[in-house]
Amino acid sequence: MLFAFVRHWSRRPLAGDHQVAEQGRLVLVTEAVHSLTRRGIVATVNAVAHEIGIDQSGASRLVKSATEAGYLTMQASDTDGRQRQATLTSSGLAMLDHAHDWQEQVFDRLAEGWSEQQRRNFQQAMTELIDRSYALDA
Repeated sequence: MLFAFVRHWSRRPLAGDHQVAEQGRLVLVTEAVHSLTRRGIVATVNAVAHEIGIDQSGASRLVKSATEAGYLTMQASDTDGRQRQATLTSSGLAMLDHAHDWQEQVFDRLAEGWSEQQRRNFQQAMTELIDRSYALDA
């Protein structure tokens, strides 16, 4: 059931709407960098690729696009000067805040009629699934 839900929402932007699809890719890569950083993982291109489940060259293109859009910066890694790591800019954080607000609005519409307990239970279950998925990667 979860996979059907994810498939449904991954197809939401209209196929011909290039701008919406591009913005979705920018949100995806910026969110990946944000998530990695929050978990204490250096956001290299390879780490981003692993985080979103694509190959290194695809992740490199996404990181480059987000950097050109002003959402990310690339700099030498703190731990290994040969590696470059992505970090969020203030514009990237603002864009993610906007994307998260939109996601919350969509969730509110989807969960209309749910009690606060149902909402908390759903949030707890999803948080546990995400935490377990990260533990499987370790």
